[in-house]
Amino acid sequence: MVSGNKNIIPNDGIRVELSVTLGTADLRVHQLLKLGRGAVVELDRGINDYVDIYANDVLIGRGEVIITENDSIGISVTEMIGSKG
Repeated sequence: MVSGNKNIIPNDGIRVELSVTLGTADLRVHQLLKLGRGAVVELDRGINDYVDIYANDVLIGRGEVIITENDSIGISVTEMIGSKG
């Protein structure tokens, strides 16, 4: 018997794909085709601006890029976008 809220759905087996967008850029096809090794594409955000955090292609929050203890890139969540419900 489960105590507490009966509407809780077990979520241990649910997989979610997280992705982070640093920024965006609009290019024409001919510009895209000219890109090669070493090309620089300027994004619409600055170095200290937030990044967007998506779960299954749905915006869920914003954060800042950090370097973890293992020298990996990580995201520090600074804002969660409210969900309906």
